[in-house]
Amino acid sequence: MADWVEILRKQTETGEKMAREVPAILENPHVTEEQVRALFGELDRQAEFVEDLRATLEKFDHDFSVIEAAERLEERFGDLAAAAAEKLKAMRSGG
Repeated sequence: MADWVEILRKQTETGEKMAREVPAILENPHVTEEQVRALFGELDRQAEFVEDLRATLEKFDHDFSVIEAAERLEERFGDLAAAAAEKLKAMRSGG
């Protein structure tokens, strides 16, 4: 059986790292549309994975604090994906 709490811990570490790195990437004047598109895709996949992880934690009746942490992480990845999507939109409109 998978250790869902350990998976959440590792995903949280990844989320914290991405929260530090993504803004710098998006603010880089030399970042390409292709790079932003790839970043968005990865962030979107992470958000979906954490959404599935949260659902699994709920299914196995983990403590509310664990489920709440998964919800916060899901929101973090969603927010980062939205920031990448906004950057992509701005790049495509020439702004």
